[in-house]
Amino acid sequence: MSVLWMIIVGLIAGAIARLIVPGKQSMGWIATAVIGIIGSFVGGTIGSLVFAPHKFSVHTPVSHTWLGSIFGAVIVLLIYQAIRARV
Repeated sequence: MSVLWMIIVGLIAGAIARLIVPGKQSMGWIATAVIGIIGSFVGGTIGSLVFAPHKFSVHTPVSHTWLGSIFGAVIVLLIYQAIRARV
């Protein structure tokens, strides 16, 4: 996966996560992309723990990849908000 594709997927997943999570998130598009990139990693890790690892290969349907990325981005965004609320 190229770096540009990773940034694009991260930005889209982060933006969708920001739409799903209630409340105002005061962050720019770079922070949104970072949340999405980290969320993609988290979603992929959770997916490989829950499902058999061979289910997430080159032949994985695109919808599973996107759902995992968005799910992970929502988790990362909620953790980010919880940390920001304590500081």
